[in-house]
Amino acid sequence: MICGVEIIFLIAAIFSLNFELCFCSCARAEYEIDGQCCPMCTPGYRVYKHCTVETSTTCVSCHDSTFIDAPNGLIDCFSCTVCDSGQGLRVKIPCTQSSDTVCEPLDECYCIEQHRGGCIQAVKHTKCSTGQYIKHKGTTFKDTECAECADGTFSDGSFQTCQPHSKCEDLGLKEIKAGTHSSDAECGNKTPVALIAGILVSVIIPVAVAVAVIVIMLRHPHSNSHAEQCGLNPASCGDNIAGQSLLNK
Repeated sequence: MICGVEIIFLIAAIFSLNFELCFCSCARAEYEIDGQCCPMCTPGYRVYKHCTVETSTTCVSCHDSTFIDAPNGLIDCFSCTVCDSGQGLRVKIPCTQSSDTVCEPLDECYCIEQHRGGCIQAVKHTKCSTGQYIKHKGTTFKDTECAECADGTFSDGSFQTCQPHSKCEDLGLKEIKAGTHSSDAECGNKTPVALIAGILVSVIIPVAVAVAVIVIMLRHPHSNSHAEQCGLNPASCGDNIAGQSLLNK
């Protein structure tokens, strides 16, 4: 059984322990070093010399490409984050003495890992294949979403909606090649019937006439020669005809 005196000593010991703990804990803007509380350095600065009984903490600013973004008792600043294009990143907000670099994805990329308001790793957006269209365009934090084209439409993979195949007949043209999911129909000009008939007439008739003339000339060579002579000298043609008549008698 614990007597009253022991209880008093126990309470005194607990009170003393709590008082010591409270006394040894440093203030919010202080850090403890070797059992002594020293004032912290402000963001952008680090500890150059710890405080002593006679002197306060000596702080110096972080040098290039380093930073500290909170009150501290550190002797070294942190290295600034490098936005690596190989990781799909670029600088959004440059590093300062009191803040780290903030990176963001490149235009063709989206972030897959974030840290403290910035992106630390990104990958390229998916490229839709031929026969697919971009259902939802990729964003900084979301990949591109693709979907298949329906029948009668096509896309080369870069369209945000599939395009309907061209109707060649509606355009007054003839379909040369049918459309697919990845390409449009190919159309060509129709040849008008009247034009075809005109071409045939203008070619066939002169050829037929020329052939007929050649055949006639080949069958009656003398008649042709006589006719040519009469055409050149009509008087002699008349004499020849008269002479021919006397001979016949």
